[in-house]
Amino acid sequence: MNPIWDGLLLDCRLATMADTDTAYGAVEKAALGWKDGKIAFAGPQSALPGKPAELAARVESAGNAWITPGLIDCHTHLVFAGNRAEEFELRLNGASYQEIARRGGGIVSTVAKTRAASEAELLAQSLPRAHALARDGVTTLEIKSGYGLNLETEAKMLRVAHRIGKELGVTVRTTFLGAHAVPPEFAGRQADYVDEVCVRMLPAIAHEGLADAVDAFCEGIAFTPSEVRRVFEEARALGLRVKLHADQLSDLNGAALAAEFGALSADHLEYTNESGVRAMAASGTVAVMLPAAFYALRETRPPPMPAFREHGVPMAVASDVNPGTSPILSLRHAMNMACTLFRMTPEEALRGTTVNAARALGLSDRGILQVGKRSDFVVWNVDHPAGLSYWIGGDFARRVVAGGHSV
Repeated sequence: MNPIWDGLLLDCRLATMADTDTAYGAVEKAALGWKDGKIAFAGPQSALPGKPAELAARVESAGNAWITPGLIDCHTHLVFAGNRAEEFELRLNGASYQEIARRGGGIVSTVAKTRAASEAELLAQSLPRAHALARDGVTTLEIKSGYGLNLETEAKMLRVAHRIGKELGVTVRTTFLGAHAVPPEFAGRQADYVDEVCVRMLPAIAHEGLADAVDAFCEGIAFTPSEVRRVFEEARALGLRVKLHADQLSDLNGAALAAEFGALSADHLEYTNESGVRAMAASGTVAVMLPAAFYALRETRPPPMPAFREHGVPMAVASDVNPGTSPILSLRHAMNMACTLFRMTPEEALRGTTVNAARALGLSDRGILQVGKRSDFVVWNVDHPAGLSYWIGGDFARRVVAGGHSV
């Protein structure tokens, strides 16, 4: 008899993240089988439809390990050149953001370095960051542009993002973030730059199929709600979904604006008001928590977590990897921060990096251990799923599998 599955893990415990009466959708004394990149069995080992050796070409014991869906990092700025460690030191020695900016620092320095880097150089610098996330259990990640701020470099960043996915064997979703900041050549001409984003850059990016979604930074130091609305209208006309950096430093009703356009997600949200929460609940927009940026900026006002829970807004957690405000290379560490700083429960944090993170990327085929879903999963060296949020640092991913293949 020819085996019907590609692989089968026995003697495991599953945190399926399915909606059940059991915390984490847990299944004890379980088995997990997969075939052609999809889950073929996820349930009690006693319910297997035959003898293990007859079911799969490769049968292994997981030694009672916990298995979760592959982690999903739904908000990163992972592709960039250089870093801003020197600025970090300057700030701690008393230099203000304005002083650093006048010296050519801040986002302008990252833009200059990213523009100057070749595609190969940009890949070489960015790939190790993606490796770090994958080693820690990430099988799907979103990567934004936004450090090019001209068509040539924004497209280069998105091409590099696609190459990272192919190099690692993980899924990469790409997001065009041309409306991240105003580049130096458009200083004092923000309206003209919005024209550039909408009329030239966004259509070209869409034509090349480089982006899965469009993002913008709606904030007093970035772009106004009316400017973001124009970007989103152009994105909608081009058939692209949207997401938004919203209400991070002030309340500009960004969450409600995102919901109005049926955004996949609204991210940060520290200053989101009650009406914005209700709008997100009505539109199904996911609230993405970015605690590492909150930590790095030493912010004190957390997002309105009780309101999100009350209104049933799905909550995700992401790393926000970037050189300025979130130099973090572990999604699990972000989970710990979400629990410690935002008072999420470990189960909420794990749902926030699996099933809800999948929703934040518009993906319905992953984030849960269920027959027919992608066989993205992680075998962990922890004695309880809460350990994934409990431990700060450490190497706990015993095996990372994406689409049925070890990463």
